[in-house]
Amino acid sequence: MSRCIASSVAHLTFGPHQRPVSKPNVRCTSYTRNIVLLVFRIVPTLALSHAAKGSRCRNGNTSIWVALSACILAVLAGAPAFGEPVKPAAPDASATYAAKCASCHGADRLGGTGPALIPEGLARLKKAAALDSITNGRAATQMPAFGPELSKDALAALADYIYQPLATPPVWGVREITTTRVTLNAAPRLDKPTFAADPLNLFVVVETGDHHATILDGDTFTPLTRFATRYALHGGPKFTPDGRFVFFMSRDGWVTKYDLWNLKTIAEVRAGLNSRNIAISSDGRHIAVANYLPHSLVLLSAEDLSVEKVIEARDAKGTSSRVSAVYQAPPRKSFIVALKDVPEIWEVATDAAAPPVYEGMVHSHEKGMVEALPSSRGLFAVRRIGLDEPLDDFFFDQPYRHLIGSSRDGNSAVVVNLNVGRPIARIDIPGMPHLGSGITFEHAGRRVMAIPHLKEARISVVDLETWQVVKRIATPGPGFFLRSHAGSRLIWADSMMSAGKDTMSLIDKETLTITHALTPSPGKTAAHTELDRSGRHALVSVWEKDGALVIYDTATLTEVKRIPMSKPSGKYNVYNKITFSEGTSH
Repeated sequence: MSRCIASSVAHLTFGPHQRPVSKPNVRCTSYTRNIVLLVFRIVPTLALSHAAKGSRCRNGNTSIWVALSACILAVLAGAPAFGEPVKPAAPDASATYAAKCASCHGADRLGGTGPALIPEGLARLKKAAALDSITNGRAATQMPAFGPELSKDALAALADYIYQPLATPPVWGVREITTTRVTLNAAPRLDKPTFAADPLNLFVVVETGDHHATILDGDTFTPLTRFATRYALHGGPKFTPDGRFVFFMSRDGWVTKYDLWNLKTIAEVRAGLNSRNIAISSDGRHIAVANYLPHSLVLLSAEDLSVEKVIEARDAKGTSSRVSAVYQAPPRKSFIVALKDVPEIWEVATDAAAPPVYEGMVHSHEKGMVEALPSSRGLFAVRRIGLDEPLDDFFFDQPYRHLIGSSRDGNSAVVVNLNVGRPIARIDIPGMPHLGSGITFEHAGRRVMAIPHLKEARISVVDLETWQVVKRIATPGPGFFLRSHAGSRLIWADSMMSAGKDTMSLIDKETLTITHALTPSPGKTAAHTELDRSGRHALVSVWEKDGALVIYDTATLTEVKRIPMSKPSGKYNVYNKITFSEGTSH
């Protein structure tokens, strides 16, 4: 045991320019450590006793012994028993973030030149994918690879850190939004585009693989330009009624105005911290932004993206809610707003002459005289429609008289009459119907809608007068998108949520049966069809990073052209969007 103690003391005793002269004997037990601790606990006591008597130690002042003893005790008290492995300190993820990430993503993690790194904004990105980006960087972006600089533990800790909720909910109101607004280019007065292509037959193709957008000539299928977008665009872009300007929105709240006639970005503003989608008013003057964080609906001027109004999302009882979506309702001159957490939807007027909104009972004894006070009137007046449950993922009939929303049980849809302001029917359609990708068309002399299912391999066809299911069409697997065109007899349906993800099913509108199957790239995801202005061509995405845009002739179903692209997640034809074509989502 004496050799163990000697070895231990030798390990601790070294000069200012020396390394320890020996290593501790790993065979020593914690008993040895306790002996050493006991010795050095006695030393200060003896030293203090000598000091009290005015005596001095042989090798120096008592204070030196006290200080030395304290140092040794501090080392020993925090050290593991001899023979136990020494555990390295856990990486300080917040310090790593400050050193490596804050300059691009913001010290508050709310974003800067890079996107926000908060759980709300990373909801669709798996932690393993985030760790891969931190380790290996992202191609064709400013995101560097930190794998060569940081240990595996530090990389993992950093990935965990960005998925932690913020300690304090951030404030993002009029002042914060306004400070982010920037004008990049003027929009010149133009009578026609600066190029020869048909401006109403352009396609805006969003490539999420490397965060770019391509503007494609819909007649020659030739790209006119390709430019970088904000990180993770979400929801479909929205077009002004004349088709000249398009507005994009990113998951972390950036709204971008782009001039399709001049092929330049006009302006940007950050309207939220975690946003769902945008809508444009029927007159093209106002942009509405639906926010998860903060809980708000933001109204912007479509002219310069300045803030017009911020409406805090609370129901009639004052309960706060995320805003899950906003939609344009052209015949109604309004926005329809979906609230995620409360049983209520809103209709927000986009007409300055909108009538007053009355909440509660209204009584009148005389024609033209109303005994009530309006809660709001005119532009941005809010009309509340109470429900029995929150609804998501809206679909509208062509006149925008009815709204169909997905029930939270995933097995039904609720029909709301927007004129009377209440639910009127429930449709039994199990398998989580994806209403936002539904389409309408004429079948057997009646208007019907077709809806894909996210959890069942089928498409439901529903009569829009009786609200009864006309037919359930079996498909190779659950899908996400349906597309068609008034000039086409076929519906294009994917099965991207299944093992049959590489196959497109073509459904005859008259027989409601699958008549053809197309496989653009075997083994790779095929999804999101969009037809051109006339319905003569269909564009299908090979939804992979090394993907492509595949153009088919809708009459012969032969491939016309294939354009390599980086995960072309969505493509949007200007004419179909501004005319609210029955074959595409709105």
